[in-house]
Amino acid sequence: MENEFNINKVIKRGSIKNELELEYASLAERQLKLLSKENPKAKIKYSQIMELIDAYEAKHWTNRDQITDSQVEESDKAELIVQQHLEFIEKRKKLIRSKLKKLGLNQQEFGKVLGHDNKSYISELMNGIIPFSLKDLIVTSKLLKINLNKLIPTQIPEEEKVKIEKTINKLGKPMLKLDKKEFAFS
Repeated sequence: MENEFNINKVIKRGSIKNELELEYASLAERQLKLLSKENPKAKIKYSQIMELIDAYEAKHWTNRDQITDSQVEESDKAELIVQQHLEFIEKRKKLIRSKLKKLGLNQQEFGKVLGHDNKSYISELMNGIIPFSLKDLIVTSKLLKINLNKLIPTQIPEEEKVKIEKTINKLGKPMLKLDKKEFAFS
C-alpha cells in the first residue's frame, strides 16, 4: 500500500526523512539482520539501511545541546506508531500462517500463488519490511477468507488527520465529523 513504509523506496532515495522513517528503518534493520543469515539480498539491504540510519542519527542526534523537546516528542510519537504497526503486522502474520496451515500450504508456496518466486520477498512481506501490494491483499483476502480489515493497516498518520480535520471544518458540513479514534459519518 502506498502510505506504508517501504524500505526499498527509502534505500533508493538514499536518505531517511524524519523520526517516523527512522523508527521504521530501525525495525526493518532488526528484521533484515535475522533474514540476512539465510539470504544474501537481505544482507545487502541490511547494510544499506544501517548506513542510512547512521547518517540520520549523526545529523540529528549527535549533538546533545541541539536536541529539542519537540524532537524528543516526535521521536516518542514515532516509536509508539511503529510499535502499534508492529503489533498489527504480528497479528496479520499469525492469522495468515494459521490459514495457510489449515490449507496445507507453507509460506513459500503461498508466495508462488501470489506470483512471487523469491523466498526472501514473501518473508519481507510477511514481516512488514515491504508492504503488500493491493493485488496481494485482495488475493490473500479472497483465497484465505480473511476480511481485508485484518490485512490492511487502517491508521491514518496524525499529520493527515490534522489536514482532514481542517478541511472538514472549512467545508462547514455538520454531518461530517472526525472522531478522535477514527472517522465517523453521522
